[in-house]
Amino acid sequence: MTPTSPAAIAVLVILSGVSAASIRHDYSDALHKSILFFEGQRSGHLPPSQRLSWRRDSALHDGALDGVDLTGGYYDAGDNVKFGFPMAFTATLLSWSVIDFGRAMTASHLADAHAAVRWATDYLLKATAVPGVVYVQVGDAFLDHSCWERPEDMDTPRTVYKVDSSQPGSDVAGETAAALAAAAIVFRVPDPEYSGQLLRRAVEVFEFADRHRGAYSASLHDAATRRRLYREYIKRNEAVLGAGDTVQEFGWDNKHAGINVLISKEVLMGKNEYLQSFKQNADEFICSLLPGASTHPEIRYSPGGLLFKEGGSNMQHVTSLSFLLLAYSNYLSHADGHVPCGAISASPAELRRAAKRQ
Repeated sequence: MTPTSPAAIAVLVILSGVSAASIRHDYSDALHKSILFFEGQRSGHLPPSQRLSWRRDSALHDGALDGVDLTGGYYDAGDNVKFGFPMAFTATLLSWSVIDFGRAMTASHLADAHAAVRWATDYLLKATAVPGVVYVQVGDAFLDHSCWERPEDMDTPRTVYKVDSSQPGSDVAGETAAALAAAAIVFRVPDPEYSGQLLRRAVEVFEFADRHRGAYSASLHDAATRRRLYREYIKRNEAVLGAGDTVQEFGWDNKHAGINVLISKEVLMGKNEYLQSFKQNADEFICSLLPGASTHPEIRYSPGGLLFKEGGSNMQHVTSLSFLLLAYSNYLSHADGHVPCGAISASPAELRRAAKRQ
């Protein structure tokens, strides 16, 4: 599972509304297949509604040696490891896509997207069921990656990894809290009881991540509540969160751009002017992505117009950055706003065109 694949869903939702006469591609079908992709990554007991019949039950004893139930969730890619960090980011971004663009989905697409979110959050609830502990990985990555096989046939160790007060991981725990909180918004109307469960757990995990600070790599909220407490926490920890860092990236290992874009919605809606610095950061980030406006050395375009960044898996950058362009365009449209890019001013329509071109 590529960590940023949910970004493609939001892009496809927008493009599926474009008339067939103007574009030769069937984006509605692409959206269907993008959501269907998640079913191929499912681990655990598969439901009767499973559409990809070549996938069977697998990893049915995950967590058993540690006395916990860690069945379910998603495999990471072509491997059989369940990495909690990218899985949580996937759930966060997929939920964000549904929250912002779900109204543009067909009833069938929306139901499938809800199921994709829930498959992740059901697992994350299990991974956070023990107070003061977040289970963050199942499977030995080195041994797993040395033996490529179907999950139904795997015989590699299902080693369990966790973070706790003695070995903290604020990054992975915080992302898990974000996933649970974002999903709580997704299910607020279709399943209020489940939404409440997700929100309560999100608060608990956030408090754990904040109380026991440390990077997961070193040791191996919350829009749902609308509480001012969390907005003030974000502002107070602006430097710690790295919101002002000029990193032209948005992925499971770097959320700076996403933080700025999401918080800018509050500013654009006229609710929290004291968060204005986040909007300024978001404006600078968006300008760095626009052809003709960008002077940032990390952002380049191919001769055909594709956004290109050094490193592997370029399409994850394309889809996630395009998602932020669309999300920011949406927020600007509702506020009748523009993005100041030096001598030029970019309209919401220009942001949408940049994303569509990708």
